[in-house]
Amino acid sequence: MSDNAVPTSPAAGPFLSSIMQIEPQWIDYNGHLNMAYYHVMFDRAIDQLWAELGIGPAYMKERQGSTFITECHVRYLREIHLGDPVQVAVWLIAADEKRLHTFEELRHAGEGWVSATSEGMSVHIDMSKRKVAPFPQDIQDNIARALQAHAALPRPEGLGRAIGMPANK
Repeated sequence: MSDNAVPTSPAAGPFLSSIMQIEPQWIDYNGHLNMAYYHVMFDRAIDQLWAELGIGPAYMKERQGSTFITECHVRYLREIHLGDPVQVAVWLIAADEKRLHTFEELRHAGEGWVSATSEGMSVHIDMSKRKVAPFPQDIQDNIARALQAHAALPRPEGLGRAIGMPANK
């Protein structure tokens, strides 16, 4: 879909990225995907969703707007290895005129189990000033449609989790 695309019908589920492959240089000395590359996979999926919302690379080039991530919480749940196909599911949890709250699950594309989750907050940036700024109205409308569709979905497990030591029993 192009950068200027408008999400049409309500989603039956979260946004699904294309199926991606783990690259050999991403495997660490433990024999699994290095933690840094989980972020790469999540970022690639977010880029695909942003293009659906009309805020991808063409938006940056034509309208000098972009997003920056301001906060991110990743949970590593199960190892992923070279040769494992992966797909990221993305929920748009909340949004306002300047911010987007997302939740992502990195899943094994063939078997469906969750390898990791990421929850993030992004802000809209006017790149000509490099300052936080409201999304243009047409983009806010795209976001509102996606947000409405995602609001009807069950909340993903792990949403809003905080880091902390388990309580003693």
